[in-house]
Amino acid sequence: MAAGGGSDSAAGLAKVAELRAMHARLLGDRSLQFDFPGAAKPPQLNEPEWLQALGRWIAGVTKWLAPYAVDLFWVGVAAAVGAVLFLIAREIWGVRFARRRRGAVRPRPADWRPETWKARALLEDADRLAAAGRFDEAARLLLTRSIDDIEDRRPRLLRPALTARDIASLDALPAAARSAFAHIAAAVEHSLFGGRRLDAETFARCRADYEAFAFPQVWA
Repeated sequence: MAAGGGSDSAAGLAKVAELRAMHARLLGDRSLQFDFPGAAKPPQLNEPEWLQALGRWIAGVTKWLAPYAVDLFWVGVAAAVGAVLFLIAREIWGVRFARRRRGAVRPRPADWRPETWKARALLEDADRLAAAGRFDEAARLLLTRSIDDIEDRRPRLLRPALTARDIASLDALPAAARSAFAHIAAAVEHSLFGGRRLDAETFARCRADYEAFAFPQVWA
């Protein structure tokens, strides 16, 4: 038993010595850091006097309002609800007023009459194109000039997004002018998008429609 106990003690001492040696090597390793010095304290900010005074004032106001916080909250809620109701009522009233105003306004005839020499000069240009067999271009020329005539007689009526069909349906135009313009627009639409070339008969109808569209009696 004594011999066995001695061998165990020697083995234990050997292990302790081995652990000490390993610990010494670990401490000697410069790639490892074992000391962690405390982080430096951040520099103290020197707040200006006016900022400190503002902070004290805000703190005082907050402390004074604290007992009334619940009441102030409900006052704010009531004000927000009132503002929403006011906006809704204003929109409803504005829509009703706009409808009433639109119903009261009646389209008035144009005060300005087109100069017939411009329309006749256009017809001469279109006739020259038609004489050369260029009926599609002649009809497009009539349509383009018709749009120019509308812009001259009804400023701010047309918008860039309007198509020829939209223009033909505008209530601001006289009924006869709308009908004539719609016929020209339909012929040009068939030519451009339908792939159907216009003939002399179709151009003749467009020419007659432009005469009905352009001359003063239609706009009276």
